[in-house]
Amino acid sequence: MIVLLTVETMSRQFKYTTLTHTEDIQQLGHILEQCFIMSAGDSEIYMQRLGVDKFRAIYQNQQVVGGLAMIPMGQWWGGQRVPMTGIAAVGIAPEYRGDGAAIALIQQTIQELYDQEVPISVLYPATQRLYRKAGYEQGGSYCTWEISPDSIQLQDKSLPLQPVTTKNHAIFHDLYQQQAKLIDGYIDRHPAIWQGLTQPDHQETVCGYLIGEQDQPQGYIILTQERTKEGTMLKVRDWTILTNAAARTFWSFIANHRSQIDQVRWKSSVVDSLTLLLPEQTAKIKYQERWMLRIIDVVKALEMRGYPSGITTELHLEVKDDLLATNNGKFILSVADGRGEVTTGGKGELQLDIRGLVPLYTGLFTPHQLQLTGKLEATKTALLAATQIFTGNSPWMADFF
Repeated sequence: MIVLLTVETMSRQFKYTTLTHTEDIQQLGHILEQCFIMSAGDSEIYMQRLGVDKFRAIYQNQQVVGGLAMIPMGQWWGGQRVPMTGIAAVGIAPEYRGDGAAIALIQQTIQELYDQEVPISVLYPATQRLYRKAGYEQGGSYCTWEISPDSIQLQDKSLPLQPVTTKNHAIFHDLYQQQAKLIDGYIDRHPAIWQGLTQPDHQETVCGYLIGEQDQPQGYIILTQERTKEGTMLKVRDWTILTNAAARTFWSFIANHRSQIDQVRWKSSVVDSLTLLLPEQTAKIKYQERWMLRIIDVVKALEMRGYPSGITTELHLEVKDDLLATNNGKFILSVADGRGEVTTGGKGELQLDIRGLVPLYTGLFTPHQLQLTGKLEATKTALLAATQIFTGNSPWMADFF
């Protein structure tokens, strides 16, 4: 698979392809280590974890000038799994930046994903401007929360905790999937992401616990502990909580670390329902950013996600996509019994470009908010239908890739 692309604005010619030669693999590894300030050899570990076949390179004059990783996964929307490819480790050698290599790399990746019939793609942007040029837009949140265990003051460990080895991460999969399908934006994880959550990065110890009886667990916790300049830190790498009893046990377990731990960090949504159990508003968001999503195939993306089960309506869309011609035009989204069907044509009562479709699709912003910010134009009828179809809980993801 080799595609030649000329970037007209820079009069440059690039070749986009898979990696087959050892020296090219090593060159891309070197570029990624420089771009992401890795230690020597870390790129090799990363490539082995994902598989070299998941990487793409961009060449100029037979020289590797950058590349990225494509991670095939799924993402949950409205209780349905939509196939999704995560884009990671996008890096261009410093001496080739500004020549159009980055946008050529992203555009060719999007074309390849379309050819593979992938409906959507997600990435974490180092810069939004580049990815917006390729049709990506903000889709959901990634947040890290922090709390002092002293302030939890919850002692209700109604369920037992069973220590388990994290080396066999399959023990967590079913529990995670039960939670994932209820949260818009959660991903169906690639094995490399599970490996990253359950294996130590350096000399740290990774601990895992099932919440509840071992034959019928109601959740789990995966954590590490470390010393920092600010004090001792407990990091919840991953968690799943399926019942109220599991939630109360989770907090009680965390609170019991107060004699050794100064701060606890965990990943959750912008509005974390778990904090409703706390006696005071002592939990704070330590870090927040938004990941970006790209609609690769409008019809597939709209038909494969789920919708509210009590709604029967239709939305007349008109979409503009400067990169993928088949996404251009008028579409009718008919929603009934929690599923959607798309046909071409219609009145085009809600008009937007492929970027504007993203936060509507994910529910990050309401249709009214998107209209206020100029991301869409719609009649009152279309605005009401879009609000019924897409407005829900704020989408978020627990994984960074």
